[in-house]
Amino acid sequence: MSDCCSLAKDKPDSKKMAAAESPFCPACGEKGKRVDTQIVKAMLAISLEAVRGGAYRFCRTERCPVVYFSVDGVQTFGEADLRERVHQKHPFDEDVFVCYCFRHTPGDIRVELQATGESTVVERINAGIRAGKCACDIRNPQGDCCLGNVIKVVKRLQNGAALVAT
Repeated sequence: MSDCCSLAKDKPDSKKMAAAESPFCPACGEKGKRVDTQIVKAMLAISLEAVRGGAYRFCRTERCPVVYFSVDGVQTFGEADLRERVHQKHPFDEDVFVCYCFRHTPGDIRVELQATGESTVVERINAGIRAGKCACDIRNPQGDCCLGNVIKVVKRLQNGAALVAT
């Protein structure tokens, strides 16, 4: 397990890596985010015999049924193939985890905001990161830290935006 959510990151230059490969989702045509094959294996609820060799990408496009696809575009996996529903595919759903390590949902955040007027979810996640309890690199379908997604949900809910897309 890597230190995916460390507060001070030292990661390889992902821009250089992305320039070498730039595959697009075969279903929606949007550029996919590179993910380690290990995350694909960890997220699949089907036999790992289905996993081919090679690199995979994560499709974060909400309207697209594909979650992971092989770089050659031949193999795809959708949510029906996975152990968890994916926040990026359901960003307004109250019951889909936005933080997979500490099991926070937009609904939990909304309830906290309604009860107290503020959310401590970001601080609690950061405390978990400092305590070495984060595992976003294998628990989060996107394969990296959830804090950006969590912060967006908190801001949206603090601004009174509805959870259901209109």
